[in-house]
Amino acid sequence: MIKSMTGFGRYEYSDERCKCVVEIKSVNHRYLDLTVKMPKRLNFFEASLRTLLKDYMKRGKVDVFVSYEEFEQESVNIRYNKAVAAKYMEYLNQIAEDFGLENDTRVSTLSRYPEVFDTDDAEIDEDAIWKVLEETARQAGDNFAQSRAKEGENLKNDLISKLDGMLGNVDFITERSPKIIEEYRNKLTAKVNELLADSTVDENRILTEVAIFADKSCVDEELVRLKSHIQATKDALENGGEVGRKLDFIAQEMNREANTTLSKTTDLEIANVAIDLKTEIEKVREQIQNIE
Repeated sequence: MIKSMTGFGRYEYSDERCKCVVEIKSVNHRYLDLTVKMPKRLNFFEASLRTLLKDYMKRGKVDVFVSYEEFEQESVNIRYNKAVAAKYMEYLNQIAEDFGLENDTRVSTLSRYPEVFDTDDAEIDEDAIWKVLEETARQAGDNFAQSRAKEGENLKNDLISKLDGMLGNVDFITERSPKIIEEYRNKLTAKVNELLADSTVDENRILTEVAIFADKSCVDEELVRLKSHIQATKDALENGGEVGRKLDFIAQEMNREANTTLSKTTDLEIANVAIDLKTEIEKVREQIQNIE
């Protein structure tokens, strides 16, 4: 199975106690770049969550968003420091007495003084939260993997169609190549006859020139390698797995063979088909960049 590096997965878990949502988005990237954004109080679980999510991805720039809300338990503890408030009142009364003033302190005023109230995060049930988070993350991961697989299937079909078209181009060049040698011989013979008029044409010299031309313009090896690379790409797509990097390398090799073919030919028809071939190879390589 081929997987695209572009994907999306989301899952929401909810019961009478809590609600948890995990959302996963990804685009193509050379390696795995995993970013997790989650509530601060759940940071304790980040390492475990990362390990879990790596079961669903090997490459790509992946952003994971986690939200968690508890309905029953207070997330913050508030403590009233009576001794601190008493000290404040003691000194406020002392000030009022010293200066003959009325102590008009109100509860709302006193409560805002430093350390009258302390707050901290409530203790959390780590096992219960992880159970919910793990289930939600796995469901989101499954949806994410399915999304990538579906897109990967579309990529595979499109690539195989392009590869079949490239095989057609290679077959045309293979069929056309011998003909240009014969055409070159005929043109050369006609030109020599025209220049020498009634003189005898040296057939051996013509054969030598044709042999030199054939050697310089021969692209048999390039075409054989091109066919081999195209077939290897199709096989890898059919076999599936993490083949993105391998296919990218093969695409570079195909482009090299197409460039050599284009540089050797002096035939306009072959040149045009070789340019089309290079164009298709570039399209294939762009698509391959999205394969995991």
